[in-house]
Amino acid sequence: DPESYAGAIGVYAGCYMDSYILSSLASHPEFLASLANTFHGGSLQTELGNDKDYLATRVSFKLNLRGPSMTIQTACSTSLVAIAQACQNLQGFQCDMALAGGATIKFPQNRGYLYEEDGMVAPDGRCRTFDAQARGTVFGDGVGVVLLKRLEDALADGDAIYAVIKGWGLNNDGGAKVGYTAPSVDGQAEAIALAQAVAAVEADSITYIEAHGTGTPLGDPIEIDALTKAFRQTTDKKQFCAIGSVKTNIGHLDIAAGVAGLIKTTLALQHKQIPPSLHFETPNPNIDFANSPFYVNTKLTAWPAGATPRRAGISSFGVGGTNAHVVVEEAPPLTGAASERAHHLLLLSAKSAAALDAMTANLHRYLQTQPNVDLADLAYTLQIGRRTFPHRRLIVAGRAADAAQTLDTFDSKCVFTRHTTQTEPPVVFMFPGQGAQHVNMGRDLYEQEAIFRTTMDQCCELLQPHLGFDLREVLYPAPENLTRAQTEINQTLIAQPAIFAVSYALAQLWIARGVQPQAMIGHSVGEFVAACLANVFSLADALMLVAERGRLMQALPGGSMLAVRLAEAELRPLLSAELEIATINGPTLCAVAGPTPAIAQLQTQLEARDIVCRPLYTSHAFHSAMMEPAVAPFAQIAQMVAMQAPQIPIVSTVSGAWLEDDEATNPLYWAEHLRKTVRFADGVGVLADDASTVLLEVGPGQTLGTLARQHPNMRAEQVILSTSPHAQQSGASVEQYWQTLGRLWLAGVQIDWRALYADERRRRLHLPTYPFERKRYWFDQVQFKPPHQPEPKAVTAEKGGTTSAANGAAPAQDAQPSYRNGANGHHLSASYQVITNDWPRRPLSMAMDMPTALPQQEAAQTMNHPVGPSDSIETNTLHRIVQQQLILMQQQLQVWRSKHLDS
Repeated sequence: DPESYAGAIGVYAGCYMDSYILSSLASHPEFLASLANTFHGGSLQTELGNDKDYLATRVSFKLNLRGPSMTIQTACSTSLVAIAQACQNLQGFQCDMALAGGATIKFPQNRGYLYEEDGMVAPDGRCRTFDAQARGTVFGDGVGVVLLKRLEDALADGDAIYAVIKGWGLNNDGGAKVGYTAPSVDGQAEAIALAQAVAAVEADSITYIEAHGTGTPLGDPIEIDALTKAFRQTTDKKQFCAIGSVKTNIGHLDIAAGVAGLIKTTLALQHKQIPPSLHFETPNPNIDFANSPFYVNTKLTAWPAGATPRRAGISSFGVGGTNAHVVVEEAPPLTGAASERAHHLLLLSAKSAAALDAMTANLHRYLQTQPNVDLADLAYTLQIGRRTFPHRRLIVAGRAADAAQTLDTFDSKCVFTRHTTQTEPPVVFMFPGQGAQHVNMGRDLYEQEAIFRTTMDQCCELLQPHLGFDLREVLYPAPENLTRAQTEINQTLIAQPAIFAVSYALAQLWIARGVQPQAMIGHSVGEFVAACLANVFSLADALMLVAERGRLMQALPGGSMLAVRLAEAELRPLLSAELEIATINGPTLCAVAGPTPAIAQLQTQLEARDIVCRPLYTSHAFHSAMMEPAVAPFAQIAQMVAMQAPQIPIVSTVSGAWLEDDEATNPLYWAEHLRKTVRFADGVGVLADDASTVLLEVGPGQTLGTLARQHPNMRAEQVILSTSPHAQQSGASVEQYWQTLGRLWLAGVQIDWRALYADERRRRLHLPTYPFERKRYWFDQVQFKPPHQPEPKAVTAEKGGTTSAANGAAPAQDAQPSYRNGANGHHLSASYQVITNDWPRRPLSMAMDMPTALPQQEAAQTMNHPVGPSDSIETNTLHRIVQQQLILMQQQLQVWRSKHLDS
């Protein structure tokens, strides 16, 4: 993805002359004239869209590439020259990746060619490279592009490598040859030898040559002579190197010929097989294969390994003499390690829902055909190598078979889809308080995620002097100690440090994944986690404070708490003097704290009035007057800690508003924190002001997420997620974490996927590409209305020097046959009918005297038939075929004239 790639990406490319605009505008002479008269300024957009000079920069603009962008033109060798230039720029660190290649697409596409004796094109539509019957090449259309990187970078990035370009040679024949278009043995041989020298390889280590191989009687022998001359500089071996040409398969792609040969050769290296060169039966008598290093490979053969890696050469020679040759070598073996992760995230995104569904179907088919694919590599490729779009889908799976099955059933527990317009929405961390603790919270994360484990170890080691034991023995007990640990974890002096450590470690895990909180809120002791992350105090001081806080509260007399489904204003008049509202978790959800008898009496009164209430499992009456004795001692301890203003905004659950700097740095604030009412609902109300905010519960359990969803100010589209599962599913904390990570991405949060694999060696895979929703924008769809023109006078064929119609009179019916389009029944214009019947009937003397080009008026009638609203695409195609036939007939007459006129 160029948007996330840190290096510079260059473009080196060339293309054939743009016959699209010529063929399209041929039917609109007035538009063509207008275009020609206004080029370089007036019709700038048309020029920029059609002139080949803008090819490379157009690609860089569309893909947002910032490396060098060079359009290169050296005729038939263009694309291989572009590849060599890209390699040179990569070596010189002008870019870090490069797209290189070429394009040849000619219009109109439905056409043939005229064979000429001793010409360039074959008489039978076959390119018979190196064969005795070779009489010329066959031109084809095609586009080829390769992505190039420095080998060490590709290996480091885990790229799928087809081959390694070892060296390249470029030169020009100069003028010491028969003519401009003629090839040169010396020029070609020098380019080949230069490439081998740059590659630092001996010629006898090269066992395949992808030849330029045009299949012409002159070109083929010269090419073998040049190759032999270059190879003989380092070896005398004979017929050890196979030779072939992709032109026998797909024709001469002109500008794209070189990159086509490179792609064929790299695929041959990848599969360790040499494809056959087609149409070869008897060697060209002017080629001495027996005494050369080469033989024509005529069948699919295994490419055996040798003392060196498999190597090949590719040649591409351009009209005008620019020669290019590259030496390639098979890719080094790539090693990967099996992933230890039990869950993987497969990310899909598209610009539309339809494209997303097509992408999902493509991935499903891929998984069905590749059951042994490494799912970690597949997930890595989708995460690292794809741009993210608004329509998103997430699949959570452990193995490839699981992923395929999930897409079969579209299991809603494992497949999540969302359309988001948010880009980097703010994330708020919510930290739970006492009551969320349980044995084994985050245990499988501790075992599988190094960052979580390292942070937990650090917290437990810092806590040990204050607790007098290793907290991990209670959090993650051995099976024989489970019952005791379940009792101890609920003691306040253990519960509060345990909740802090788990929440802080989870926060560090999120931050390492690129999820940075824009704000935080903490329920009771959870606010200490927020303050620590905001650098109000250090981790060591925060753990000391939490440990002392738990110890002081544990030492106080026991009490009870009761959750009540009433608003604060309705509940307060019902409370006796001994009771206080300890927490306000929702507009109609509070918790009351006080002595156990008073709590029991309140419960009886509320139940008698059918008011919903339930006792909370707790040892003390937190955030009530029963905590008052701990305030002053804790304030003295807090005064010993260095404090500073928060670096990340925090919502105070004491005030229910944003925490002020003077509050955060006041020891008394943190002391009274254990005594005052927790106004969590008010704090959530502050956060609900921005509907784009993502609320992420960071800690054990899912209580805060549930409370936030129930807040009346929360909008339906608000994203609220929990890091951990419910306590009863504590063994699924890894699965819950990965699911939440993916759902954050669904919501638009930027995830640092590279950091996810910092300690793993993953490889990129060739996966199904983006399913573009193609639309046709062809010139013949334009409803172009030409200026008014007078109707042309009908002209009929001459017969024996007489005219069958004159002075505009209608021609005889037999002189104007009806040519109809079989599909739609449209008549062709009279001018077509007359010309196509006129030329074959003219006397030979008249044919010899015909000009090489039609007169302007006649050409306008015959070759520029305007497209009107009633003309169909099929009719226009037929018009063009007729035009092409007229051109071919002209060429035939010219050839006949040149050979027979003198006689």
